[in-house]
This record gives sequence, C-alpha cells and structure tokens, in this order.
Amino acid sequence: MPKSLNDTTTLHNGVKMPWFGLGVFKVKEGTEVINSVKAAIKNGYKSIDTAAVYQNEEGVGKAIKESGVPREELFITSKVWNSDQGYDSTLQAFETSLKKLGLDYLDLYLIHWPGKNKFKETWKALEKLYKEGRVRAIGVSNFKIHHLEELLKDCEIKPMVNQVEYHPHLTQKDLLAFCQKEGIQLEAWSPLKQGQLLNDPVINEIAAKYGKSAAQVILRWDLQTEVVTIPKSTKEQRIIENANIFDFELTTEDMQKIDALNKDERVGSDPDTMMVGFNE
Repeated sequence: MPKSLNDTTTLHNGVKMPWFGLGVFKVKEGTEVINSVKAAIKNGYKSIDTAAVYQNEEGVGKAIKESGVPREELFITSKVWNSDQGYDSTLQAFETSLKKLGLDYLDLYLIHWPGKNKFKETWKALEKLYKEGRVRAIGVSNFKIHHLEELLKDCEIKPMVNQVEYHPHLTQKDLLAFCQKEGIQLEAWSPLKQGQLLNDPVINEIAAKYGKSAAQVILRWDLQTEVVTIPKSTKEQRIIENANIFDFELTTEDMQKIDALNKDERVGSDPDTMMVGFNE
C-alpha cells in the first residue's frame, strides 16, 4: 500500500509510475494550468496527466520548466486524440504534443478513446515510439474488456496502463480484475465523479470517522483498490488536501461500504458510443 506521494507502482516493463498525480482536464491554458501544475509539483506531486485535446500542453510544459524539478524526477502523460488516430497521424500527433510540452520524451502516452477500427494502427505507432525510447511506457484510455481483448490478439507490446472513468458509482470490478490478470495497471480519471460524490452520506459518514474529507476517503479507496488516481484541481489548498491521504487506512468494512455504492453510472461518455473526432 502506498505510504507517501512519492510511492510508485511498477508497470509490467519495470517503469515506476506514481500512484497519485494531478489531472488537468478542463484546466485553462495559460496562467490557470501553469499555476495548478506548479502548485502540485511544489507540494510533492511527481505525476502530471494531460492530453492533446485538453489544449493545455504548452502551459504544462512551461510549469514543468519553471518548477525547477529535474525532468527525470517527473512522470508526464499525454494522449493521442481521436481525430489523429491511425499510424502516421499518431506519430505526427506525438511530435506535436512533445513540442508543445517542450520535452524530449514522455513517460506515458495513451490512446485517448478506442473508437471503432483504428486503434490497432494507432497502437503500432505507439509501439514504434516505445521501441525508439521516445516514451517510457505506452497504454490506452477508456478501453473496455472487449477492446483490450481485441488489442491483445495481435499487439507486440501489451499496454502498461488503462486509464478509465473510475469512482464509487462506477467500480468496474470485472475490468479491474481483467487488467490485473493481464498485468495492465488501471488508472482512474474523474475519481470524484466531477464532485458529484462529495455529498454522499455513506462516504461522509466514513470521512467523519477518520477526520478526513469525502474526497480524501474516495481517493484513499482508489489506492486501496490498487488503482492509480489523478484528481484535478486548480486550487493549491485542494491540491494539497487531495494528496493528504497517506496517513490513514480504510478498513475492509469501509471499503465494502464504498464498493456497494456502485451503480455502473458514468459521468463521461460510454467508450462504445464515444465517436467525437473520429472520421466515421
């Protein structure tokens, strides 16, 4: 069980990935994202998760530079957007992301959504980038079991990570078990269900018992289910508070109570129907 913000999980290729990081979805390019990322790094965060479609890679890159923390101590993730899927276009998209970030390599590069029929070509491009050492680990995002099974049929390198919507209303037990069996690290986006879970009475009752916030209880639940988590915030106080989850442990009973909140309910798109940006 992770004991501090610096603790890492070891991906199946031996690369160490922090259990906890900062997501920057919907964080505005410019001052907002720069300040958010700098606040996180200043307070001990090592992992920052962005994506081409967030349109804030330049700000993330700027914050990394200004943070004064050596590049090799950080873990930076970006993702290829749907309209760039395909072999050549993915390689091009990667160069664009790298240039915007002002980096010479990424720690993790993900296929943002599976779409229908291009993800295998896209994956071949990721394998090439990985073999060339341009990226330390490669993975997917929003892949369900059937997408993973399809990819595993003929990929040369197995994905190291699958980043999906994951929170107490969407516990995805089968997907988690499948990924664990295959040695693929599950990672949670929108772990707080965009704030919708913060008023849940069960979570608040557990939070009161530990003298913690609802958010801290949910993020702790992520870690105890062995899921990497990247909550987003633009406020320094909240960034610090989110990471203050290493000094308590939920009991088995509390974990079960949170698991029981599952409704298979998404706040984001369903990966089977999400076709934004795909050329049908």
